[in-house]
Amino acid sequence: MLRLPHPLSVLRHAFPVILESVVAPVAAYYLVLVLAGFRGALLGALAWSYFLVGRRLWRRERVSTLLWLGTALLTLRTIISFVTGSAFVYFIQPTASAFAASLLLVLSAVVGRPFTQRFTHDFCPLTPELLARPSVHRFFVRVSFLWAIAMFLNGAIVLTLLLTASNSSFPLERLGASLSLTAGAIALSITWFARSMRRDGVTVRFGGSPTVSV
Repeated sequence: MLRLPHPLSVLRHAFPVILESVVAPVAAYYLVLVLAGFRGALLGALAWSYFLVGRRLWRRERVSTLLWLGTALLTLRTIISFVTGSAFVYFIQPTASAFAASLLLVLSAVVGRPFTQRFTHDFCPLTPELLARPSVHRFFVRVSFLWAIAMFLNGAIVLTLLLTASNSSFPLERLGASLSLTAGAIALSITWFARSMRRDGVTVRFGGSPTVSV
């Protein structure tokens, strides 16, 4: 039997990660945009991301993979957009990144080193023993294709919004679309994982710490 954390526990664990890495930079951008204009908003969103990383390092806390990656990409976006002064350039970059991430997820699955397994700890802290199981590794290879599709759809939807929505409404609409796709992909991943384990003769029970018993 495989015992995993209850989905609500996973949600409680993932919520701060998503809040810090995705929601907070958008909120900082929106707030400073009203007060200091576009270039000020760029610096405000970047400063908030640096603050989050610095605070965790100061407290000797783990910095999530999502936060590291998001901060690095945001730094590059900010430099390019600050120089060009273009909101379109600022928002088109994560759209291109979504398409690139979709391709990388597929490639990582093909070579047998799925990125999805690396990001798992940000949303559901699984034990090394559990992650080392062949059946679990196969699942992460397969679910990488699901996330590749989700990332591609996210890029396509955001690109459509970028071309049709106003600069003031776009950040909120983009955030809503991205969070909805992410939540749907997480729900499908959990369901798929439970079914794939069941096919391998392992019963999944939710609630408690991640453990494996025979």
